[in-house]
Amino acid sequence: MSPGCESVVVGDIDSNTDWTAALEGIDAVVHLAARVHVMNDDASDPLEAFRSVNVEGTRRLAQEAASAGVKRFVLISSIKVNGESTSSRKPFSEKDRAAPEDPYGISKWEAELALRKIEAETGMEVVILRPPLLYGPGVKANFLKLFQLVDKGIPLPLGGIRNKRSLLGLTNFADLICMCAVDDRAAGQTFLVSDGKDVSSPELVRLIAESLGKKPRLIPVPESVMKSAGKLTGKSAQLKRLCSSLQVDSSNIRKTLGWHPLFTMEQELTQVAEWFKNR
Repeated sequence: MSPGCESVVVGDIDSNTDWTAALEGIDAVVHLAARVHVMNDDASDPLEAFRSVNVEGTRRLAQEAASAGVKRFVLISSIKVNGESTSSRKPFSEKDRAAPEDPYGISKWEAELALRKIEAETGMEVVILRPPLLYGPGVKANFLKLFQLVDKGIPLPLGGIRNKRSLLGLTNFADLICMCAVDDRAAGQTFLVSDGKDVSSPELVRLIAESLGKKPRLIPVPESVMKSAGKLTGKSAQLKRLCSSLQVDSSNIRKTLGWHPLFTMEQELTQVAEWFKNR
């Protein structure tokens, strides 16, 4: 947190959250909080659990922000609004029809619709960003696991994968958010965003290895064998993400705002590697 900034605790995020103290004197809101992917979700109704936070919580914040005179509201949505894979199609773009497939993606799409309605009713400017997989210092889950495996020199059976995936580095994303919070050209827009360099799973392993000063150890196992192994081990979902493509066309935001990533993917990964070594 920057010097002079204050944190305001609001408690649980849902349709009853009181945001008054957090909105006093605020010109722009960047809303990143959400119920995200939950492994082994024990909610009796996962979709309603996601909706409570991601839809109703967002709606409540936007309504109170508009009432408080906030000019700009930036929502961090998700590429999952577009779908899960581009393996058999062109990269996702803003022109595509929404096609979320899981409760998280559905809740993000419904949050976007709620914001557009509030925008039309109140005049508060709304900007929506749909990022793909984000990475940076402090990264967790599968991306961190990949760093750990590469660092240990464990052979990875990913050499035969021929997919393409878009990613977005944290520093680049922060720069983009700042621009969308103040640039008049962003008002009312929905943007798909990425680093602009799509890589295959084995290419990503090689880049991670380079950032760590390690030698990549890739075994060319056919995808069909990988998928069969996934079924046998109960890890079909994880292997599907490793093998499938998910590409984002980010040309619209570059054209509309003149935005370009501050750092290359290699530079962003170097920052992750430094954090990883010193964590």
